[in-house]
Amino acid sequence: MLLIVAGTIVLLLPISGAQGRGLPFQQALFTTVSAVTGTGLSIITPATELSFFGQVVLLLLMEIGGLGFVMTSIIVFRLLGRRVTLAERLTLRDSLGLPNNRNLATLSVLVLTGVLLIELVGAVLLWLLWANRFPGPAGFWLACFHAVAAFTNAGFDLFSGSPLAPNGPPQDVGTLAVIAVLIFLGSIGLPVISDLVQWRRRRRLSLHSRVTLWISAGLIAFGALAFFAGELQADSNFADVSRVDLFFGSIYFSIAARSAGLVLHPAYINLSEANVIVATALMFVGASPAGMGGGITTSVLAVQLLSVWNYARGRKDLRAGRRVIPEEALHKASIVIVASFLVVFTVSWLLLLTQETTFSEALFETVSAFGTVGFSLGLTGKLDFLGQILIMLIMFWGRLGALTIIVALAQPRVPDRVGYPEESILL
Repeated sequence: MLLIVAGTIVLLLPISGAQGRGLPFQQALFTTVSAVTGTGLSIITPATELSFFGQVVLLLLMEIGGLGFVMTSIIVFRLLGRRVTLAERLTLRDSLGLPNNRNLATLSVLVLTGVLLIELVGAVLLWLLWANRFPGPAGFWLACFHAVAAFTNAGFDLFSGSPLAPNGPPQDVGTLAVIAVLIFLGSIGLPVISDLVQWRRRRRLSLHSRVTLWISAGLIAFGALAFFAGELQADSNFADVSRVDLFFGSIYFSIAARSAGLVLHPAYINLSEANVIVATALMFVGASPAGMGGGITTSVLAVQLLSVWNYARGRKDLRAGRRVIPEEALHKASIVIVASFLVVFTVSWLLLLTQETTFSEALFETVSAFGTVGFSLGLTGKLDFLGQILIMLIMFWGRLGALTIIVALAQPRVPDRVGYPEESILL
Protein backbone atom coordinates (compact mmCIF):
# COMPACT_ATOMS: atom_id res chain seq x y z
CA MET A 1 0.00 0.00 0.00
CA LEU A 2 2.87 2.39 0.77
CA LEU A 3 4.25 1.81 -2.71
CA ILE A 4 0.86 2.58 -4.27
CA VAL A 5 0.55 5.79 -2.22
CA ALA A 6 4.10 6.87 -3.14
CA GLY A 7 3.58 6.11 -6.84
CA THR A 8 0.29 7.98 -6.91
CA ILE A 9 1.81 11.06 -5.27
CA VAL A 10 4.73 11.13 -7.74
CA LEU A 11 2.42 10.81 -10.76
CA LEU A 12 0.38 13.74 -9.38
CA LEU A 13 3.44 16.02 -9.62
CA PRO A 14 3.63 18.41 -12.59
CA ILE A 15 6.99 16.92 -13.64
CA SER A 16 5.27 13.60 -14.35
CA GLY A 17 2.82 14.98 -16.90
CA ALA A 18 3.59 15.54 -20.57
CA GLN A 19 2.14 19.07 -20.55
CA GLY A 20 3.70 20.16 -17.27
CA ARG A 21 0.61 19.03 -15.36
CA GLY A 22 0.44 15.96 -13.20
CA LEU A 23 -2.16 13.28 -13.78
CA PRO A 24 -5.57 13.71 -12.13
CA PHE A 25 -5.93 11.71 -8.92
CA GLN A 26 -8.08 8.95 -10.43
CA GLN A 27 -5.68 8.41 -13.31
CA ALA A 28 -2.59 8.51 -11.08
CA LEU A 29 -4.08 5.98 -8.64
CA PHE A 30 -5.34 3.59 -11.32
CA THR A 31 -2.06 3.74 -13.26
CA THR A 32 -0.02 3.08 -10.12
CA VAL A 33 -2.12 0.09 -9.06
CA SER A 34 -2.01 -1.33 -12.58
CA ALA A 35 1.78 -0.96 -12.74
CA VAL A 36 2.52 -2.31 -9.26
CA THR A 37 0.34 -5.36 -9.83
CA GLY A 38 1.92 -5.94 -13.26
CA THR A 39 -1.41 -5.66 -15.07
CA GLY A 40 -1.17 -2.93 -17.69
CA LEU A 41 -4.84 -1.95 -17.89
CA SER A 42 -4.71 1.79 -18.49
CA ILE A 43 -7.06 4.76 -18.59
CA ILE A 44 -4.28 6.99 -19.96
CA THR A 45 -1.98 6.90 -22.97
CA PRO A 46 1.52 6.78 -21.40
CA ALA A 47 3.29 7.85 -24.60
CA THR A 48 1.42 11.17 -24.78
CA GLU A 49 0.20 11.87 -21.24
CA LEU A 50 3.39 11.11 -19.31
CA SER A 51 6.67 13.01 -19.51
CA PHE A 52 9.95 11.14 -19.75
CA PHE A 53 10.19 11.38 -15.96
CA GLY A 54 6.67 9.98 -15.62
CA GLN A 55 7.55 7.10 -17.94
CA VAL A 56 10.63 6.33 -15.82
CA VAL A 57 8.42 6.29 -12.72
CA LEU A 58 6.04 3.92 -14.50
CA LEU A 59 8.97 1.63 -15.38
CA LEU A 60 10.19 1.60 -11.76
CA LEU A 61 6.69 0.79 -10.49
CA MET A 62 6.50 -2.15 -12.90
CA GLU A 63 9.95 -3.35 -11.83
CA ILE A 64 9.26 -3.13 -8.10
CA GLY A 65 5.84 -4.70 -8.54
CA GLY A 66 7.31 -7.55 -10.57
CA LEU A 67 10.09 -8.29 -8.09
CA GLY A 68 7.72 -8.05 -5.17
CA PHE A 69 7.72 -5.40 -2.49
CA VAL A 70 9.19 -7.72 0.15
CA MET A 71 12.13 -8.72 -2.07
CA THR A 72 12.73 -5.11 -3.08
CA SER A 73 12.76 -4.06 0.58
CA ILE A 74 15.23 -6.81 1.49
CA ILE A 75 17.51 -5.80 -1.39
CA VAL A 76 17.44 -2.16 -0.25
CA PHE A 77 18.06 -3.15 3.39
CA ARG A 78 20.94 -5.37 2.28
CA LEU A 79 22.54 -2.60 0.24
CA LEU A 80 22.15 -0.16 3.14
CA GLY A 81 23.61 -2.65 5.61
CA ARG A 82 20.38 -3.05 7.61
CA ARG A 83 19.67 -6.41 9.25
CA VAL A 84 16.97 -8.51 7.58
CA THR A 85 14.49 -9.88 10.12
CA LEU A 86 13.40 -13.51 10.35
CA ALA A 87 9.82 -12.54 9.41
CA GLU A 88 11.07 -10.88 6.22
CA ARG A 89 13.17 -13.95 5.38
CA LEU A 90 10.19 -16.28 5.87
CA THR A 91 7.95 -14.08 3.72
CA LEU A 92 10.54 -14.02 0.94
CA ARG A 93 10.93 -17.80 1.22
CA ASP A 94 7.18 -18.28 0.76
CA SER A 95 7.00 -15.85 -2.18
CA LEU A 96 9.84 -17.66 -3.99
CA GLY A 97 8.68 -21.14 -3.07
CA LEU A 98 11.98 -22.05 -1.42
CA PRO A 99 12.35 -24.93 1.06
CA ASN A 100 14.46 -23.01 3.60
CA ASN A 101 15.48 -19.49 4.54
CA ARG A 102 19.26 -19.80 4.40
CA ASN A 103 21.13 -16.94 2.72
CA LEU A 104 17.90 -15.37 1.46
CA ALA A 105 19.28 -11.85 1.64
CA THR A 106 22.20 -12.85 -0.58
CA LEU A 107 19.86 -14.81 -2.84
CA SER A 108 17.63 -11.76 -3.29
CA VAL A 109 20.60 -9.76 -4.61
CA LEU A 110 21.43 -12.60 -7.01
CA VAL A 111 17.79 -12.66 -8.16
CA LEU A 112 17.90 -8.91 -8.80
CA THR A 113 21.12 -9.35 -10.79
CA GLY A 114 19.57 -12.12 -12.85
CA VAL A 115 16.40 -10.13 -13.52
CA LEU A 116 18.34 -7.05 -14.62
CA LEU A 117 20.59 -9.19 -16.83
CA ILE A 118 17.62 -10.81 -18.59
CA GLU A 119 15.96 -7.43 -19.11
CA LEU A 120 19.23 -5.91 -20.39
CA VAL A 121 19.72 -8.69 -22.94
CA GLY A 122 16.10 -8.29 -24.06
CA ALA A 123 16.50 -4.50 -24.32
CA VAL A 124 19.66 -4.81 -26.43
CA LEU A 125 18.00 -7.29 -28.80
CA LEU A 126 14.95 -5.05 -29.21
CA TRP A 127 17.20 -2.02 -29.74
CA LEU A 128 19.05 -3.82 -32.52
CA LEU A 129 15.77 -4.91 -34.11
CA TRP A 130 14.37 -1.37 -33.95
CA ALA A 131 17.57 0.52 -34.84
CA ASN A 132 16.34 1.55 -38.30
CA ARG A 133 12.82 2.43 -37.25
CA PHE A 134 13.64 4.17 -33.94
CA PRO A 135 17.22 5.48 -34.14
CA GLY A 136 19.11 7.21 -31.37
CA PRO A 137 18.39 7.45 -27.63
CA ALA A 138 14.61 7.29 -28.18
CA GLY A 139 14.96 3.82 -29.66
CA PHE A 140 17.06 2.61 -26.74
CA TRP A 141 14.54 3.98 -24.24
CA LEU A 142 11.67 2.26 -26.06
CA ALA A 143 13.66 -1.00 -26.00
CA CYS A 144 14.39 -0.72 -22.26
CA PHE A 145 10.80 0.15 -21.36
CA HIS A 146 9.25 -2.70 -23.33
CA ALA A 147 11.85 -5.22 -22.13
CA VAL A 148 10.88 -4.41 -18.53
CA ALA A 149 7.16 -4.37 -19.40
CA ALA A 150 7.48 -7.79 -21.05
CA PHE A 151 9.55 -9.50 -18.33
CA THR A 152 7.43 -8.10 -15.49
CA ASN A 153 4.35 -9.17 -17.49
CA ALA A 154 2.90 -5.65 -17.43
CA GLY A 155 0.87 -4.62 -20.46
CA PHE A 156 1.95 -0.98 -20.73
CA ASP A 157 3.45 0.25 -23.99
CA LEU A 158 4.79 3.52 -25.41
CA PHE A 159 3.63 2.94 -28.97
CA SER A 160 -0.10 3.67 -28.70
CA GLY A 161 -0.69 7.27 -29.72
CA SER A 162 3.01 8.00 -30.08
CA PRO A 163 4.12 10.18 -33.02
CA LEU A 164 7.21 7.94 -33.23
CA ALA A 165 5.01 4.98 -34.22
CA PRO A 166 2.12 6.30 -36.34
CA ASN A 167 1.67 2.81 -37.83
CA GLY A 168 1.56 1.10 -34.45
CA PRO A 169 4.13 -1.06 -32.68
CA PRO A 170 6.63 -3.28 -34.54
CA GLN A 171 5.08 -6.62 -35.43
CA ASP A 172 7.97 -8.41 -37.12
CA VAL A 173 8.78 -12.00 -36.16
CA GLY A 174 11.98 -10.96 -34.35
CA THR A 175 10.13 -8.51 -32.10
CA LEU A 176 7.39 -11.03 -31.36
CA ALA A 177 9.99 -13.67 -30.51
CA VAL A 178 12.05 -11.49 -28.14
CA ILE A 179 9.04 -10.11 -26.29
CA ALA A 180 7.37 -13.54 -26.13
CA VAL A 181 10.52 -15.08 -24.60
CA LEU A 182 10.72 -12.27 -22.02
CA ILE A 183 7.05 -12.74 -21.14
CA PHE A 184 7.51 -16.50 -20.85
CA LEU A 185 10.56 -16.20 -18.60
CA GLY A 186 8.77 -13.73 -16.37
CA SER A 187 5.67 -15.91 -16.14
CA ILE A 188 7.25 -19.27 -15.26
CA GLY A 189 8.76 -17.98 -12.02
CA LEU A 190 12.23 -17.42 -10.64
CA PRO A 191 12.62 -20.95 -9.13
CA VAL A 192 12.07 -22.50 -12.58
CA ILE A 193 14.56 -20.12 -14.21
CA SER A 194 17.10 -21.04 -11.54
CA ASP A 195 16.48 -24.74 -12.20
CA LEU A 196 16.98 -24.26 -15.94
CA VAL A 197 20.22 -22.34 -15.41
CA GLN A 198 21.59 -25.15 -13.23
CA TRP A 199 20.37 -27.98 -15.48
CA ARG A 200 23.72 -28.56 -17.22
CA ARG A 201 25.39 -29.12 -13.85
CA ARG A 202 22.63 -31.04 -12.06
CA ARG A 203 21.06 -32.83 -15.06
CA ARG A 204 17.66 -32.81 -13.40
CA LEU A 205 14.75 -30.49 -12.79
CA SER A 206 12.56 -30.32 -9.72
CA LEU A 207 9.01 -31.66 -9.93
CA HIS A 208 7.68 -28.11 -9.72
CA SER A 209 9.80 -27.03 -12.69
CA ARG A 210 8.80 -30.05 -14.78
CA VAL A 211 5.10 -29.57 -14.05
CA THR A 212 5.33 -25.83 -14.73
CA LEU A 213 7.08 -26.29 -18.07
CA TRP A 214 4.74 -29.06 -19.22
CA ILE A 215 1.53 -27.22 -18.31
CA SER A 216 2.87 -23.94 -19.74
CA ALA A 217 3.78 -25.64 -23.02
CA GLY A 218 0.35 -27.27 -23.17
CA LEU A 219 -1.45 -23.96 -22.57
CA ILE A 220 0.67 -22.19 -25.19
CA ALA A 221 -0.09 -24.90 -27.77
CA PHE A 222 -3.81 -24.91 -26.94
CA GLY A 223 -4.08 -21.12 -27.05
CA ALA A 224 -2.13 -20.80 -30.30
CA LEU A 225 -4.15 -23.46 -32.14
CA ALA A 226 -7.46 -22.12 -30.82
CA PHE A 227 -6.60 -18.52 -31.72
CA PHE A 228 -5.41 -19.54 -35.20
CA ALA A 229 -8.59 -21.51 -35.85
CA GLY A 230 -10.81 -18.75 -34.43
CA GLU A 231 -9.39 -16.06 -36.73
CA LEU A 232 -9.54 -17.96 -40.03
CA GLN A 233 -13.02 -16.66 -40.87
CA ALA A 234 -13.40 -14.19 -43.73
CA ASP A 235 -14.83 -11.49 -41.43
CA SER A 236 -11.93 -11.75 -38.94
CA ASN A 237 -9.89 -8.64 -38.15
CA PHE A 238 -6.85 -10.72 -39.13
CA ALA A 239 -8.29 -11.63 -42.54
CA ASP A 240 -5.71 -9.50 -44.37
CA VAL A 241 -2.80 -11.10 -42.47
CA SER A 242 -0.87 -13.90 -44.15
CA ARG A 243 -1.25 -17.39 -42.69
CA VAL A 244 2.44 -17.42 -41.66
CA ASP A 245 2.14 -14.11 -39.80
CA LEU A 246 -1.14 -15.25 -38.25
CA PHE A 247 0.56 -18.43 -37.04
CA PHE A 248 3.39 -16.56 -35.30
CA GLY A 249 0.90 -14.00 -34.03
CA SER A 250 -1.20 -16.82 -32.58
CA ILE A 251 1.78 -18.16 -30.63
CA TYR A 252 2.51 -14.67 -29.34
CA PHE A 253 -1.13 -14.13 -28.39
CA SER A 254 -1.23 -17.42 -26.50
CA ILE A 255 1.87 -16.48 -24.47
CA ALA A 256 0.80 -12.88 -23.83
CA ALA A 257 -2.81 -13.72 -22.97
CA ARG A 258 -1.90 -15.67 -19.83
CA SER A 259 -0.02 -12.94 -18.02
CA ALA A 260 1.27 -9.95 -19.99
CA GLY A 261 -1.35 -8.52 -22.32
CA LEU A 262 1.26 -6.50 -24.20
CA VAL A 263 -0.69 -5.61 -27.35
CA LEU A 264 1.35 -5.61 -30.55
CA HIS A 265 -1.60 -5.69 -32.95
CA PRO A 266 -4.61 -3.35 -32.71
CA ALA A 267 -6.96 -6.13 -33.81
CA TYR A 268 -6.37 -7.90 -30.48
CA ILE A 269 -9.14 -5.75 -28.97
CA ASN A 270 -11.59 -6.95 -31.66
CA LEU A 271 -11.32 -10.69 -31.19
CA SER A 272 -13.85 -13.17 -32.49
CA GLU A 273 -16.32 -14.42 -29.90
CA ALA A 274 -14.63 -17.83 -29.95
CA ASN A 275 -11.28 -16.29 -29.07
CA VAL A 276 -12.79 -14.11 -26.36
CA ILE A 277 -13.62 -17.39 -24.58
CA VAL A 278 -10.10 -18.75 -25.22
CA ALA A 279 -8.43 -15.59 -23.95
CA THR A 280 -10.67 -15.53 -20.86
CA ALA A 281 -9.70 -19.10 -20.00
CA LEU A 282 -5.97 -18.41 -20.48
CA MET A 283 -6.13 -15.23 -18.39
CA PHE A 284 -7.96 -17.02 -15.59
CA VAL A 285 -5.15 -19.58 -15.34
CA GLY A 286 -2.49 -16.89 -15.43
CA ALA A 287 1.21 -17.31 -14.69
CA SER A 288 3.13 -19.76 -12.51
CA PRO A 289 3.81 -19.44 -8.76
CA ALA A 290 6.61 -16.97 -7.92
CA GLY A 291 6.16 -15.57 -11.45
CA MET A 292 5.31 -12.02 -12.47
CA GLY A 293 1.64 -12.62 -13.24
CA GLY A 294 -1.58 -13.43 -11.42
CA GLY A 295 -4.46 -15.83 -11.99
CA ILE A 296 -5.04 -19.14 -10.25
CA THR A 297 -1.50 -20.18 -11.44
CA THR A 298 -0.45 -23.09 -13.62
CA SER A 299 0.37 -25.26 -10.59
CA VAL A 300 -3.22 -25.09 -9.36
CA LEU A 301 -4.48 -26.16 -12.79
CA ALA A 302 -1.87 -28.92 -12.96
CA VAL A 303 -2.86 -30.33 -9.56
CA GLN A 304 -6.53 -30.41 -10.57
CA LEU A 305 -5.76 -32.12 -13.89
CA LEU A 306 -3.51 -34.65 -12.16
CA SER A 307 -6.30 -35.33 -9.67
CA VAL A 308 -8.76 -36.12 -12.47
CA TRP A 309 -6.19 -38.28 -14.28
CA ASN A 310 -5.24 -40.28 -11.20
CA TYR A 311 -8.88 -40.76 -10.17
CA ALA A 312 -9.72 -42.02 -13.67
CA ARG A 313 -6.80 -44.47 -13.41
CA GLY A 314 -8.06 -45.74 -10.07
CA ARG A 315 -5.11 -44.44 -8.09
CA LYS A 316 -5.48 -43.31 -4.52
CA ASP A 317 -2.40 -41.10 -4.51
CA LEU A 318 -1.93 -37.87 -6.46
CA ARG A 319 0.94 -38.98 -8.67
CA ALA A 320 3.06 -36.95 -11.06
CA GLY A 321 5.47 -39.33 -12.76
CA ARG A 322 7.37 -41.16 -10.01
CA ARG A 323 6.47 -38.63 -7.33
CA VAL A 324 3.42 -38.30 -5.09
CA ILE A 325 2.09 -34.81 -4.47
CA PRO A 326 0.76 -34.25 -0.91
CA GLU A 327 -3.03 -34.36 -0.68
CA GLU A 328 -2.96 -30.97 1.03
CA ALA A 329 -1.89 -29.44 -2.31
CA LEU A 330 -5.20 -30.59 -3.83
CA HIS A 331 -7.15 -29.00 -0.98
CA LYS A 332 -5.30 -25.70 -1.43
CA ALA A 333 -5.78 -25.79 -5.20
CA SER A 334 -9.52 -26.36 -4.80
CA ILE A 335 -9.84 -23.46 -2.38
CA VAL A 336 -7.90 -21.13 -4.70
CA ILE A 337 -10.16 -22.03 -7.65
CA VAL A 338 -13.40 -21.63 -5.71
CA ALA A 339 -12.31 -18.36 -4.10
CA SER A 340 -11.09 -17.00 -7.44
CA PHE A 341 -14.32 -17.95 -9.20
CA LEU A 342 -16.39 -16.21 -6.53
CA VAL A 343 -14.30 -13.04 -6.77
CA VAL A 344 -14.49 -12.95 -10.58
CA PHE A 345 -18.23 -13.65 -10.51
CA THR A 346 -18.90 -10.93 -7.94
CA VAL A 347 -16.88 -8.21 -9.69
CA SER A 348 -18.34 -9.08 -13.12
CA TRP A 349 -21.85 -8.86 -11.66
CA LEU A 350 -21.10 -5.50 -10.03
CA LEU A 351 -19.69 -4.14 -13.30
CA LEU A 352 -22.86 -5.17 -15.12
CA LEU A 353 -24.93 -3.42 -12.45
CA THR A 354 -22.97 -0.17 -12.37
CA GLN A 355 -21.46 0.26 -15.87
CA GLU A 356 -22.77 0.54 -19.42
CA THR A 357 -21.28 -2.69 -20.71
CA THR A 358 -22.00 -6.14 -22.06
CA PHE A 359 -21.49 -9.48 -20.37
CA SER A 360 -18.48 -10.33 -22.57
CA GLU A 361 -16.77 -7.01 -21.87
CA ALA A 362 -17.42 -7.17 -18.12
CA LEU A 363 -16.22 -10.76 -17.74
CA PHE A 364 -13.20 -10.20 -20.00
CA GLU A 365 -12.16 -7.04 -18.14
CA THR A 366 -12.59 -8.71 -14.75
CA VAL A 367 -10.60 -11.82 -15.64
CA SER A 368 -7.92 -9.67 -17.29
CA ALA A 369 -7.53 -7.70 -14.06
CA PHE A 370 -7.65 -10.87 -11.95
CA GLY A 371 -4.93 -12.49 -14.06
CA THR A 372 -2.99 -9.18 -14.09
CA VAL A 373 -2.90 -9.49 -17.87
CA GLY A 374 -3.92 -6.13 -19.28
CA PHE A 375 -5.97 -7.20 -22.30
CA SER A 376 -9.19 -5.24 -22.74
CA LEU A 377 -12.08 -5.15 -25.18
CA GLY A 378 -12.27 -1.38 -24.76
CA LEU A 379 -14.08 -1.17 -21.43
CA THR A 380 -11.20 0.23 -19.34
CA GLY A 381 -11.41 3.76 -20.71
CA LYS A 382 -15.21 3.86 -20.25
CA LEU A 383 -15.24 2.95 -16.54
CA ASP A 384 -16.43 5.52 -14.01
CA PHE A 385 -14.66 5.89 -10.67
CA LEU A 386 -16.66 3.06 -9.07
CA GLY A 387 -15.78 0.74 -11.95
CA GLN A 388 -12.13 1.74 -11.67
CA ILE A 389 -12.17 0.95 -7.93
CA LEU A 390 -13.60 -2.51 -8.64
CA ILE A 391 -10.90 -3.21 -11.23
CA MET A 392 -8.16 -1.90 -8.93
CA LEU A 393 -9.32 -4.16 -6.12
CA ILE A 394 -9.35 -7.26 -8.28
CA MET A 395 -5.94 -6.37 -9.78
CA PHE A 396 -4.59 -6.23 -6.24
CA TRP A 397 -6.29 -9.52 -5.41
CA GLY A 398 -4.97 -11.18 -8.56
CA ARG A 399 -1.39 -10.26 -7.66
CA LEU A 400 -1.57 -11.18 -3.97
CA GLY A 401 -4.81 -13.03 -3.29
CA ALA A 402 -3.96 -16.63 -4.15
CA LEU A 403 -0.54 -16.39 -2.50
CA THR A 404 -2.09 -14.88 0.63
CA ILE A 405 -4.62 -17.71 0.84
CA ILE A 406 -1.94 -20.39 0.48
CA VAL A 407 0.32 -18.79 3.10
CA ALA A 408 -2.64 -18.49 5.48
CA LEU A 409 -3.56 -22.13 4.93
CA ALA A 410 0.02 -23.16 5.65
CA GLN A 411 -0.26 -22.13 9.30
CA PRO A 412 -0.15 -25.02 11.78
CA ARG A 413 -3.53 -26.26 12.96
CA VAL A 414 -4.63 -27.49 16.35
CA PRO A 415 -5.98 -31.06 15.98
CA ASP A 416 -9.69 -31.52 16.67
CA ARG A 417 -10.46 -33.07 20.05
CA VAL A 418 -13.77 -34.47 18.89
CA GLY A 419 -14.35 -36.75 15.91
CA TYR A 420 -17.62 -36.95 14.01
CA PRO A 421 -19.20 -39.77 11.96
CA GLU A 422 -18.99 -39.64 8.16
CA GLU A 423 -22.04 -39.38 5.92
CA SER A 424 -22.08 -39.25 2.12
CA ILE A 425 -23.85 -36.71 -0.10
CA LEU A 426 -24.83 -37.06 -3.76
CA LEU A 427 -22.37 -35.60 -6.29
